[in-house]
Amino acid sequence: MSIPHLFRCPISLDIFTDPVTLCTGQTYDRPCIERWLAAGHRTCPVTMQPLGDTVLVPNRTLRHLIERWLSADHQPPEPTAAATDAEEPSLAALKRCLQSDAVANAKVAALKKAVTLASESDVGRVCMLQLGFLPVLLQLVFHAPEPWECHLAEEELALQCALSLLPSSPAAPQLDCLNMLRKEANLASFVWLLERGRARAKAVLCRLLETIATAAATRELALVVAASPRVWQALLPLLQHDDERVPDAAARAVAGLCAAEPAGASAVCHGAVGALFRLLSWASSVKGGGGAISSALAAVETLTASEAGRSAVAREPGAVRVLVRHVFMMSSSNEGSEHAVAALLAVCRESRAARSEAVGAGVVTQLLLLLQSQCGTRAKTKARALLKLLKSM
Repeated sequence: MSIPHLFRCPISLDIFTDPVTLCTGQTYDRPCIERWLAAGHRTCPVTMQPLGDTVLVPNRTLRHLIERWLSADHQPPEPTAAATDAEEPSLAALKRCLQSDAVANAKVAALKKAVTLASESDVGRVCMLQLGFLPVLLQLVFHAPEPWECHLAEEELALQCALSLLPSSPAAPQLDCLNMLRKEANLASFVWLLERGRARAKAVLCRLLETIATAAATRELALVVAASPRVWQALLPLLQHDDERVPDAAARAVAGLCAAEPAGASAVCHGAVGALFRLLSWASSVKGGGGAISSALAAVETLTASEAGRSAVAREPGAVRVLVRHVFMMSSSNEGSEHAVAALLAVCRESRAARSEAVGAGVVTQLLLLLQSQCGTRAKTKARALLKLLKSM
């Protein structure tokens, strides 16, 4: 029988017996969520959000709806022998199809179903994550030795589904499966797709790079990726890709990798500074480029935390003027302004030439405007420190 998905506990996948709601708004069966909490977890299993409190509020409305539904001759049947895959439109059957040597058309059809489930149903997404779909999808994409052109449709669908399944919390243990990219052949497949895939695939791969750079389970992988010249050679050109989805995702990936690797040495060595400032100059004149600008400024700020990064920014023609332009812009976010001010402060502390260039570009006026705006405390603290530094100029 078909049980409405809202009547199933996202942990046990069984019909609720005693539905209770957490502070995140998610509902679980009381025995299941109590076992989850007793095991020491302090996050919501569905959203992975930290729990401010662990009070369980009975969901009487949902319980009443289930009782009414059951009373209308919808009693669950007794367990029967397992159905065949053809008769069993279940997640288990879907996973078996993806793991099998099925013909391309069958696998594409299965992937389309998986994409729909992962993107349109929160319960479906959680069930797929718990059943281990993420490593299966990643294996489909990053098979060795290299993906072939004829498999691109499968790979792009698998990537799209994998992105929908990625947990939002960087501490989620399910992200450990990304460590498959530590194998040289799998990483080569990743780079191949980053170079030759279509725009949507490139954007998803950049999102995966960002996750790798920030997740606790992939800390060592992040160092391997950040040290790979091929990754940087494939990634940096995407900062000026003509599809607007790609530059923003690429800038976020660069920012994450710059923070992950020690002192951003590989990023500087492979030309990240020049690529980021080309993006900042280009995106300022493009409608919808605000997200890419903020991410690029975050990457620049991270790079200026190291001596090599500060020197590279100071040497980059026009870099100081570009940063000054982004200190206060009506269309820019406060977050972008914070990154721009922090990067300027780091560079100007060590370079008198940079201080002179910043003053000549009108940074004092920009800083005063920023201080009068609704920017955050961090931005104001950095702005005051920069004004004090520039006072002698």
